[in-house]
Amino acid sequence: MHDFRPTPGAAKPELYADLLLAADALTAGEPDGVANMANVAALMWDMLPQVNWTGFYRLIGGELVLGPFAGRPACIRIALGQGVCGAAAASGQTQLVADVHAFPGHIACDAASRSELVVPVMRDGAVIAVIDLDSPDLARFDAEDAAGIEALAALVASRI
Repeated sequence: MHDFRPTPGAAKPELYADLLLAADALTAGEPDGVANMANVAALMWDMLPQVNWTGFYRLIGGELVLGPFAGRPACIRIALGQGVCGAAAASGQTQLVADVHAFPGHIACDAASRSELVVPVMRDGAVIAVIDLDSPDLARFDAEDAAGIEALAALVASRI
């Protein structure tokens, strides 16, 4: 049994360093991508403050399909280019949204979500999934969060 806990009161760079170490420890050598996504989604839920959804959408057959997550039930399928997740998958670019209600075409899976961070997971130059974080707080995510989750996406790209 693993018990990964961030350093209390840690600054974001240290928090994300702890998250990366934990994700590496849990996924190294494990060939099952679903198991790895499930553990990483649970780690993000447990280690990141002020989140109400953490998880993955996988790119399958030209659309995003819900993967392992922690939080309330979510939209199962998202078309490329639709919503924050679809925008990240279509562009291959991180989407940092301070107010989801101001994002054109936002898909409201959970009415409590007010801000969102979506990071594409790339393998061999192509998007294979996105990591999605939602928060009930406006402007919860910033450039440090984006950098931390981008590093996580790079770590897990070959493990999911």
